[in-house]
This record gives sequence, structure tokens and C-alpha cells, in this order.
Amino acid sequence: MPDFLSQQDWMCERFMVERTGLSVREHQHRTVANYLQLRELAPGLPWLPVVQGWTLDEYVYCVELYASAGVDLAALPRVGLGSVCRRQSTGEIGHIVATLAGLGLELHGFGVKTGGLQRYGHHLASADSMAWSYSARREPALMGCTGHKNCANCLAYATRWRARLLTTLIARGQQTELFTPPATSPGEVAA
Repeated sequence: MPDFLSQQDWMCERFMVERTGLSVREHQHRTVANYLQLRELAPGLPWLPVVQGWTLDEYVYCVELYASAGVDLAALPRVGLGSVCRRQSTGEIGHIVATLAGLGLELHGFGVKTGGLQRYGHHLASADSMAWSYSARREPALMGCTGHKNCANCLAYATRWRARLLTTLIARGQQTELFTPPATSPGEVAA
């Protein structure tokens, strides 16, 4: 069983709101409705609710939407944070992350790259990014890797990239649960 399954959330970046012709609030209402429907359809699965918005007030409004629907986000093991990746290393999103974490939310940052982790990673419970794969596509395959011209989908490359990132963050004094690698068995990679 996975740790969580992300719901479909409605992104709130300005270009996406313009594309759909809907308001940020409508995107938020659809995001919350999708989560509620998934919980009803498959209550035994670990659905990850996603908080959406663009400004701090919009994210707080989305948290309140969940609360008005009877969902206590602070009581859940993880809450996704949407509309982050295109501004992931800005001070604005850092303030939003710190504020939401201060509400007791165990946040998962979607698309948070190294710059974002350095700024506010200590407020995240987990994060994902394809930054490692972006780098791997532009470099030759690691020595010893066979069967592919680059390591864009390579477990060895991803594991080494993660180890370098963790070392950098820990050296900066940002050792938290997120950055402390869990023990793994042979052949298993820590997430």
C-alpha cells in the first residue's frame, strides 16, 4: 500500500485560471469536492487532500473549505500543497508554507526543487521533484550503468542525487525528519 494517493487538484497558477476561465475559488471548490468524492468511492485508500491557492489568504480559505466539509487537515498524516513548483524557491511561497505548517498541517510539497528545500524544506513533511531527472537527461550515463544513454529513469542516479542533496541540506543545519534518510534494505531506495 502506498503512503498516499494524490487526488486530482485544480491548479491555481494564473495561467491555469485564465485557461479554464474559472476563478481560483472555483478551482478550490472543485479540488475539495474531488477529495470528498474519492474518499466516498474508496474509503480504504490513503487519499491525500491538496490545499490549493495562490496567495496566503487563498490557501487559508482552502483549508477552511476542507474544515467546513468536515475534514480536519491537521489530523491527517499528510496534506498536499499545490501550485508551488513554478515559484518554489520564492520568499512568498516560503511564507505560505511556514504559515500552513504552523496550522499543524504535515505538508507534502509538489515539485519542490533544491532551492525550495533550502528555503523552507524544514516546514515540509515530504516533497517530490523531477529535478534529479532533469539533470540526468543532460549528462552521460553513470559509469557502470548499461542499457541506457542517460540516467533519466535510473535508480542509481536518483539515489546518488538524493544523497548529495541530503548532505547539502544537513550541512546547512536543515536536518529534519524529511532529510534524515530512513533505513533501507538491499535494493530498496528511501523515498
